[in-house]
Amino acid sequence: MADSWERARQVLESAGIPPDRLAHLRPLGGGTYNTVEELRLTDGQLLILKVAPTVPGLRYEYRLLVSEEEFCRGAAEAGIPAPRVVALDGDPAVRHLLMTCCPGEPWDDSLTDAEQADLRTELGRQVARLHRVTGPGFGYPSGALGPLAPDWRTAFTAMFDAVLDDGRHYRARLPRPVDEIAHTVRAAGEALAEVTVPSLVHFDLWPGNILVDRSAGAPRIGGLIDGERMLWGDPLADFVSLALLGDIRKDEPFLAGYREAGGRVHFDTPARLRLALYRAYLYLIMLTEGVPRGFDEGRDRWVQELVAPELVRALEEITDLAPGA
Repeated sequence: MADSWERARQVLESAGIPPDRLAHLRPLGGGTYNTVEELRLTDGQLLILKVAPTVPGLRYEYRLLVSEEEFCRGAAEAGIPAPRVVALDGDPAVRHLLMTCCPGEPWDDSLTDAEQADLRTELGRQVARLHRVTGPGFGYPSGALGPLAPDWRTAFTAMFDAVLDDGRHYRARLPRPVDEIAHTVRAAGEALAEVTVPSLVHFDLWPGNILVDRSAGAPRIGGLIDGERMLWGDPLADFVSLALLGDIRKDEPFLAGYREAGGRVHFDTPARLRLALYRAYLYLIMLTEGVPRGFDEGRDRWVQELVAPELVRALEEITDLAPGA
């Protein structure tokens, strides 16, 4: 803890904040990659400090905090509640990010059905506004996989190839051989050509990254957080984590809010195929990242019992929908 305090003071000082204003430091859980700490200053202001690990990770995880900074800037442009950047480490490896703190606690099962429906509708509106923010190219802004690509097919192919390489490197326990997965996915690449605008995609909007604020009475969304996996790409890619291990097409309140705020979504065959590709990508990440992270037996069992079958279902859907897959 002493090292954490000293690091936090140094980060504050580099951000132009007197280090003696640090009154309290509290580690925050819930993440699986970066170290996250809540800093309380002497005036009561709360800040969030993220620190990148020095241990090996997946290829796309290099300089993740650059992507998070990009998400925060995009969210500000969209006018949705999210952290605001205070300071980003200037080192090329980008080891820390200091942000403001959003109100609320992670979305949980304590909400009533009516509250859930209202919040999902509001979430749909916010995600639609996010998707109106566009970037200069396709892919991860961190540069972890190289410069942004001029088209989505090139970018997504590089993203998928990178995590397949990670699977080989770490000898991840996958429900299908890596080469078979690669063949299935490549056969569906033509569907990606329909995406021509690089939209802001959070790509990790599961309930743990959606804060619910009850301070004003009726619950509201206090912030969309942990945008470190943000990318420029197809808005449909966000629909995977928004219905993690499920089917976004059944989330009527979310879709109603999304369309109300101008979001365009039609689940025709090309869209269903792209959704299956994005599901396969996310579930492949979830099955691979546990190796370098050193997941415990319980977490590994959860991934194998729940995520592995979903990867198989996504690959089967790709085969059904894509000629030659």
